[in-house]
Amino acid sequence: MSKQLGKRLVKLMLRLKQSLGRGHRELITASIVAICILILRSVGLLQSLELGVLDQFFRLRPNEQPDNRITIVVIDETYLRKVGWPIPDTIIANLLQKLNIYKPRAIGLDIYRDLEVPSNDLEIKPGKKQLLDAYQSMPNLIGIELLANEKNNNYKNSKIGVRPPKGLNPEQVGFNNVLFDPDGKIRRSLLYWHVNNKLHESFALKLALLYLKSEGITPKKATSNPEYLQLGKAVFIRFKANDGYYVGADDRGYQILSNFPKLGCKESSSGKFCGYRQVTMSDVLANKVDKNLISDRIVIIGSTAPSLQDFVFIPQSSRVMGTAEPISGIELQAYFISELISSAIEGRPLVKIWSEPWENLWIFTWSYLGAVMTWQVRSQSQSIFSILLSCLALILSAYLAFLTGWWIPIIPSLLTFGISAIWMIFHIAHIQEELKRSKDFLQQVINTIADPIFVKNKQHQWIVLNDAYCRLIGYPDTVLIEKSDYDFFPPHEANVFRQQDELVFRTQQPRENEEEFTDATGNIHLIATKRSLHKDAAGNFFLVGIIRDITQRKEKEYELIRTAKRKEDHLRYLAYHDPLTGLSNRKFFAEQLYESLVWAQDNSLSLGLLFIDLDGFKQINDTLGHEIGDRLLVAIAQRLNNSLRGSDTVSRLGGDEFTVILRAIPNEQVAAKVAEKILGCITEPIVLDGYTTKISASIGISIYPLNGQSTEILIKQADTAMYRAKHLGKNRYEFA
Repeated sequence: MSKQLGKRLVKLMLRLKQSLGRGHRELITASIVAICILILRSVGLLQSLELGVLDQFFRLRPNEQPDNRITIVVIDETYLRKVGWPIPDTIIANLLQKLNIYKPRAIGLDIYRDLEVPSNDLEIKPGKKQLLDAYQSMPNLIGIELLANEKNNNYKNSKIGVRPPKGLNPEQVGFNNVLFDPDGKIRRSLLYWHVNNKLHESFALKLALLYLKSEGITPKKATSNPEYLQLGKAVFIRFKANDGYYVGADDRGYQILSNFPKLGCKESSSGKFCGYRQVTMSDVLANKVDKNLISDRIVIIGSTAPSLQDFVFIPQSSRVMGTAEPISGIELQAYFISELISSAIEGRPLVKIWSEPWENLWIFTWSYLGAVMTWQVRSQSQSIFSILLSCLALILSAYLAFLTGWWIPIIPSLLTFGISAIWMIFHIAHIQEELKRSKDFLQQVINTIADPIFVKNKQHQWIVLNDAYCRLIGYPDTVLIEKSDYDFFPPHEANVFRQQDELVFRTQQPRENEEEFTDATGNIHLIATKRSLHKDAAGNFFLVGIIRDITQRKEKEYELIRTAKRKEDHLRYLAYHDPLTGLSNRKFFAEQLYESLVWAQDNSLSLGLLFIDLDGFKQINDTLGHEIGDRLLVAIAQRLNNSLRGSDTVSRLGGDEFTVILRAIPNEQVAAKVAEKILGCITEPIVLDGYTTKISASIGISIYPLNGQSTEILIKQADTAMYRAKHLGKNRYEFA
């Protein structure tokens, strides 16, 4: 089939190329790209990517409310170790009888019971009889079988098969065969399957029909298509081998694409639960389960024990990063049942797909949009932005369609759109190259002129530049051509150029103006530019500019301004920094504390203030000299700087007193940790001129708003706390 499709598409491509002229380049490009992508899609090369995107849509859509119509009785690992596997007939019979007391609408036994399993030899007959009695007394009970089919290798254990429970009516048995996609995930559900000329119904369908029967809903043929099943508000469209993203999939039986719900969490009287309501088998046997969790519901019984390895992967199992998370087989059946019932009663969307012609048209449309958009925009940077924005719009539209149940092609559309756009970008580049050749003569002429000259089109792009202009700006013409001022000059300079250009285009009168621009090396030039408008034979207007560099005439004036500014900056640095340590001084500290306090008040945040005083510094100064003492202060200042965040401020108030402003701290414990870190770094030995010096510090801490609302109070509180730390033994910190 894929070969025939490929031949038809190639023929169509050749006809389009023959029938369309040069004026239809966008349509030709879009058609060629779309045909190539459709061929790749028809042979299955895009299937894994498309299924992966579908899985992410399942994960990203909003949570749905848990289905209160289904309760799962789980056989967990703990109970399995207690009673063994397989579970004895007597226990299964007892479980079914206890559940039936609360009158559920349907009971599903999702464990194989083709052989009786006694606890010991004495219980063989009583256990078997008790289980048979339970079977016969419960018409709402559905068991499982595993159908065998030698021709179908896609079904789990398809060559083996498991018989239905002995003694159970054939109408009370449904198959639990599942369908695996090539990546091992389950995205489809089997409703009916003919094996050996006999029609079988799935386990999930039988349970759903029992529930829906009480709602007055019975299966019938759909009016739109008699081959489709209709239940209440839902028509279940039969899956075909090439539906959606599938290519040559096994479509035997009556399959549907499953729209797995994404279940959230819910509060109930028995606590919070997520997904489907689960109770343990041991709790049911011990009568510890609320009857409301059983009555008028579908109750399905199955294992979640890891040792039985009954786990599968569904779309929600996918992860962008990390390991996929499987679900148990019993939960999978709950998903199937819930989808059938919700669709029939509430009209919950089913997964629908477009017909192949509509999918092909959708893919071609995006291919055409990519070609047209790029051809119209022309600018490479704008084209890239438009491509990204359009791809985002495509993904968003596909996601919104998915939320309503429609599964539309995404990967082929993205590929055709992107490839068509890139193809057109290269085509535009080729056209521009041809245009460049036609400008060579004009280029040779203006290169003989000493003054810098530029020519711009109405899009304000350079189209012709002479060598003098390129030397002045510092870029080769190959970089500048078809770019604008905004690509090379600062915005404030480019704005001036654009305003002057627009004025000439609007008035069609020549103008001369003094302007400033920055060249490629960062040098600032002052230029006098004369602009005039010229029209070619085709009626196109071009702006021609001639430049004179007047930088040297203004250089002395600029130098005076820069010198004055440097002096001002140096004076400011001296006014706000300690000359010995380079830390901020008392004046800067006071301003920063006030600004930090205002910011903390406006943003309802806490602020920490640390007062640090070195212990024993005077003794070091007296014994080793002031030079060593100064070097010690410099070393301490460096350690304080290295131990703090970039948002914190450390200052030297004078002598051996330092302060630290901690901004935006969540609690006072953070201030304590910082104080401990500071104490640790200060007490590390310091070697100066062969002398190993060790010193400690006493730290006082005040916290806004806990210890005060003003800078004066915070300073006073921190200072008092610091003196208390000294009196209590030094080398420690104390809170105000």
